[in-house]
Amino acid sequence: MGGELVPPDQAGDDDVVLAWRGEDVIAVRLPQLADSLDHILAALERKHGQPLAALDRKTKQQVVRALEARGAFAVRHGVETVASALGVSRFTVYNYLNRENAAKGD
Repeated sequence: MGGELVPPDQAGDDDVVLAWRGEDVIAVRLPQLADSLDHILAALERKHGQPLAALDRKTKQQVVRALEARGAFAVRHGVETVASALGVSRFTVYNYLNRENAAKGD
């Protein structure tokens, strides 16, 4: 997800400080969620070996499910970012999400 390790004395308010036996050892600086989404999309492109927009519909639906599980749609403009990467409209992304949620309800 693009996190960075920093010395605990350089940790900021948003960093996660990890302690071992009561002593601060390292801090993890997490990227902004929007940056993480870009990293996740790039990783998915590498995994599939092609741009996400070139995937077939079924694979795009699987990508949307995986992104939902990782919280991609909690990010501001997440649906728009994913839609752009997939080469579909945001309404299509919502349809993929609704279809998955309806299937879970069955």
